[in-house]
Amino acid sequence: MAVQFMDVKQTAEFLSVSVQWLYREAPRTGLASYKFGVGRNAKIRFKRSEVEVWVRQQRISKT
Repeated sequence: MAVQFMDVKQTAEFLSVSVQWLYREAPRTGLASYKFGVGRNAKIRFKRSEVEVWVRQQRISKT
């Protein structure tokens, strides 16, 4: 099975957040990103499987 990457816009839509929120909060919240290329032309991508795992980890359990 091939690894599926999502760009920033796709990831933001998947999470129902803004692109700005994703750039600002992803590193702080532990959502791993991958950088392809260097300089201004570098592209940030997120592994779909890792985003799905991250979402499950954000669940607030009943107490």
